This record gives sequence, structure tokens and C-alpha cells, in this order.
Amino acid sequence: MVDVGAKPVTARAAVARCRVRFPAAVAAQLRASGMSSKKGAVIDTAIVAGTMAVKRTHELIPFCHPLPIDGCRFAVDWDGENALSIECEVRTVHRTGVEMEALTGATVAALTVYDMCKALSHAIVIGPAKLVGKRGGKRDFGAVAGAGA
Repeated sequence: MVDVGAKPVTARAAVARCRVRFPAAVAAQLRASGMSSKKGAVIDTAIVAGTMAVKRTHELIPFCHPLPIDGCRFAVDWDGENALSIECEVRTVHRTGVEMEALTGATVAALTVYDMCKALSHAIVIGPAKLVGKRGGKRDFGAVAGAGA
């Protein structure tokens, strides 16, 4: 791991986004069912899984530091007719950022959507996953609402 002991403790935030694209018939079926599948509430389950992943990122990604997570927020909404956009914002006050936590949260939430819906189709496509923005540390990037708050 990188030694972050000499870095200043600052408020840090990151936002990541991942898309899940469905075949048109599957998207229509999910909309009609209120985003429920045979396994249950798709979005609620994805948010729980994504939150758990944020908190355990250091156990999944070998060189990530374990971080105290001050906040984790998900926004899930339709992006066009056939795709969901899953956004994960993570905040901490620490010596290192939370980009990997945000990316892990968004991606695991997307994987959970796939798992909840795979009985409907295996033609569901995940991605891209990308960092939308980060605040705190040496360099800010992109857009993060409420960063440093």
C-alpha cells in the first residue's frame, strides 16, 4: 500500500456511475412490474449491495486502505428507455480518497441488478463504469455535489 501517513486529513468525496442496459422487452417488463423481479425489489437490493461493497472495498481491492465512510448515497434512474444509470457518491474525512469505494459501490449495485434480472434475459449489458468526479486531496476532478460538506 502507498504510505499516506504524511498526507493531510481532508474532506474527500467521489462520485461514480455505472449503466445497466436491458433488451427493450425486459426494460418494459421491469417498468411494468415497478422494478421487481422474482427475486424481489431490484433497486432496493442493488442499493444495499452497493453500500455493503463501499464499506468492504479494502477487502476486495488489494492495495486500498480501509477507510471510515462518513456517507454513501445512491441514485438510480432510467437513462433513456432501456438503461438504468446507477450513481454512487461516497464521502470521508481522511488522508486518501474514496474513488475506488464509489466505483466499487456503483459496479456492485449494477452487478446486483444483473443478478436480480438475469432470469429475464442474459443479454443485459453492464457498463461503462466511470468516475464522474472527486474532491479533496491534491487534484479535484469532475463534478461532486456537496463535496466537503
